[in-house]
Amino acid sequence: MPIDADLNLLIALNVLLSEGSVSRAAERLGLSESAMSRTLARLRETTGDELLVRAGRAMVPTPRALALRDRVKALVEEAGAVLQPAGPDLNLGALERMFTVRANDGFTEAFAHLLVARTAREAPGVRLRFAPKPDKDVRPLREGLIDLDVGVLGETGPEVRVQALYSDHFIAVVRRGHPLLADGEITAERYAACDHVVTSRRGRITGPVDDALAAAGLTRHVAVIVPSFGTALSTAAATDMVALIPASYFEHMRANDTLRSFELPVSTQDITISQMWHPRLDRDAAHRWLRGVVLEVCRHHRGDHHGKA
Repeated sequence: MPIDADLNLLIALNVLLSEGSVSRAAERLGLSESAMSRTLARLRETTGDELLVRAGRAMVPTPRALALRDRVKALVEEAGAVLQPAGPDLNLGALERMFTVRANDGFTEAFAHLLVARTAREAPGVRLRFAPKPDKDVRPLREGLIDLDVGVLGETGPEVRVQALYSDHFIAVVRRGHPLLADGEITAERYAACDHVVTSRRGRITGPVDDALAAAGLTRHVAVIVPSFGTALSTAAATDMVALIPASYFEHMRANDTLRSFELPVSTQDITISQMWHPRLDRDAAHRWLRGVVLEVCRHHRGDHHGKA
């Protein structure tokens, strides 16, 4: 890199390629839109490439910009880490911080109380905020709105760090005294013939279970769609409907004598629950501690042994 290169241009390029918009990049950097446009002009002159070109009302990256994007992001993040002052060793007893963890209700109801107890014991000044997970969008991680994202891996992008926590699978749950439990073997045919309550935040009614049933020439009737596993269980407890619930979620309700669970009569793949974070937090000592707590609590509770990512 030439000795007189303007490193601010590298920061601007990173934001422009991330946002794909001059106006949004200007907002993130605290610049006027005209100043951001001038910066883009300088970047085009410096790189000899248009970088972003208009396509209708949007701007799209050129092939050169796509080739540069990950490298530029890594350089900016590394520079930020280098320029941070070296902090003292982490003192958990004196740590005062709030961490926002995004997860669905299945995870929070199964693990939140365990995580709160562990953090309160080790770092009483730490507060945990559990945020709802309406989708798998990783922008909240990139924008620093959440510290940790827990769930099934989606389209994360190459910059998001991922660590597997445990494997889970879905089980069927019915009320005590349900006819399925009284009449012998629970076959795929008997299971499919029941009314079902499914959990979906976006209204989807089919999934891997339906694919497995279809392979056997069967379909199930979805009678009710609810937004949470808790609502699915309360519905199953009050009706003859069958709920589909993660095993980890149901385990913390073992004292509930109104419900019974059984393994699905069709084969479906296990799911892997992971924790995800932005690389800017890789070297943050407090965040490393939090990740370690989440990992240990989940694996101890689930008896699982994934390799570290």
